[in-house]
Amino acid sequence: MEILASIPSPGESEIHLGPLPLRGYALCIIIGVFLAIWLGGKRWVERGGRPGTVADIAVWAVPSGLIGARLYHVITDNQLYFGEGRDWVDSFKIWDGGIGIWGAIAGGALGTWVACRRRGIALPPMADALAPGIAFAQAIGRWGNWFNQELYGRPTDVPWAVEIDNGLDAGTFHPTFLYESLWCLGVGLLVLWADRRFKLGHGRAFALYVAAYTVGRFWIEYLRIDEAHHFLGLRLNGWTSILVFAAAVAYFVLSAKRRPGREEAVEPGTEDGPAETADTVDTADASEATADTAADEAEPVTAEVGAGSTAKGTADTDRDTGDDADPSPAKPA
Repeated sequence: MEILASIPSPGESEIHLGPLPLRGYALCIIIGVFLAIWLGGKRWVERGGRPGTVADIAVWAVPSGLIGARLYHVITDNQLYFGEGRDWVDSFKIWDGGIGIWGAIAGGALGTWVACRRRGIALPPMADALAPGIAFAQAIGRWGNWFNQELYGRPTDVPWAVEIDNGLDAGTFHPTFLYESLWCLGVGLLVLWADRRFKLGHGRAFALYVAAYTVGRFWIEYLRIDEAHHFLGLRLNGWTSILVFAAAVAYFVLSAKRRPGREEAVEPGTEDGPAETADTVDTADASEATADTAADEAEPVTAEVGAGSTAKGTADTDRDTGDDADPSPAKPA
């Protein structure tokens, strides 16, 4: 079959911002992280949390997620970094690619839990707020594989095949990075819709994200040809997808039975409703100032009226006293 079209791969993995070279892989991760923080913060405030809380949580979650992602990759693909002809120092070169989403979620969840615990926030509602943003971040991050010409699928001549010439393989292959990017985009939209439609709470929005993602990851793993560990004829990431999917579905079902509905308050100090914004505070201050001004203006009037009433009362008393006094004694004749 003649190739009608294909997706070209970039000639180099760096993007030059003037004199500053930036790895395309790193750029995709950075954009994804900022998108996840922005959307997560917006959703957190809509649920009644305080502005800025998600950004504070991200200070712990993002580094933990990156460390977990890299650890998972190095452990499961240790043959790339350890052994004859390998340099273990390369295991620290995250900019060259190689992160595992399972490790990213586990590490990020750990960092988020620590940060939430420090602020007295429960983890499930925070996870619900972050879930769709994480999916969209993955959709962007997968394009880093395109910059590095890695993690592609089997050879194919479909019109959307990706061109690979990385010194190891040459030809056109299934663009699994594109498949997963589109799948994650759909997962994020699914979570947004379901959360608004069914008012998911207590971690169920996050569980839906995990379950939906693992379905797509399973069939995408089936297409990939990069070196990986196998167990009973199935790639390790395939087994991970099955186990994580089962755990997410079980959590979703049990949580719906034990804790139906959504949390009424998600952050300490916000039990009476969403956190005050700057505009709300300014309006309240203006109202208070207006009330104080009115009170100050009313005080002189009150004093004047009170003084007038007192004077009148005194005059009336004097007059009454004069009317009731005994007449003076008559002089003797």
